[in-house]
Amino acid sequence: MGQLIEDLNLRNKTLVFRDRAEAGELLSEKLKHLDPADTLVLAIPAGGVPVGYGIAKAIGLLMDVLIVRKIQIPGNTEAGFGALGPDGKTIFNERLLKTLRLTDEEINQQIGKTKRVLEERERAYRGSRPFPDLKDKVAVIVDDGLASGYTMLEAVNFVKRKQAKEIIVAVPTASKSSIGLLLPEVDEIYCLNVREFYPFAVAEAYMKWYDVGDEEVITLLKDLWKD
Repeated sequence: MGQLIEDLNLRNKTLVFRDRAEAGELLSEKLKHLDPADTLVLAIPAGGVPVGYGIAKAIGLLMDVLIVRKIQIPGNTEAGFGALGPDGKTIFNERLLKTLRLTDEEINQQIGKTKRVLEERERAYRGSRPFPDLKDKVAVIVDDGLASGYTMLEAVNFVKRKQAKEIIVAVPTASKSSIGLLLPEVDEIYCLNVREFYPFAVAEAYMKWYDVGDEEVITLLKDLWKD
């Protein structure tokens, strides 16, 4: 079982961060003990990139993107019934799937759509850049928040397959249920704003909330990779 490091002063509060950049800077204060020699930040696009950028710049860590994506429920772009990893592996919220009663064809259609988005993002963000070697490294997986936690869980599973020696999840905000899902799978979770009430929305932690576009992601990555 992993350890949760949170800010109890922010428990169950909303509108606690100005934006994703500020959230990343605040998280970096909790992570400044990490050694740049063997630590890599892996930001989940798109919203996790500004957060990860703030952490990486503040501490002097290397950063890359870990492109995972929720498999959306048909007709609902905000909710997912699972997640797809960069190597094509899938994970499903089995309890939710039973409730949705989707056919195999509908499930496969949604997986196909998700795979195409992943491939597009891979080309746009990483180009021909190889994925970094994670063996014996400390991997800090970053997103802008966790609702169900299944997208992050697939990211964690992918990093395990890459043989990281330690896995840390760092997010500004998360539902208590997502923390419960992930704690048994990682070494540590750093989450400043844990919320116990339902319904949970990541956006409610931020004063300024917007959809992060490809241009912003690419600009931040170019700045980190310019050397």
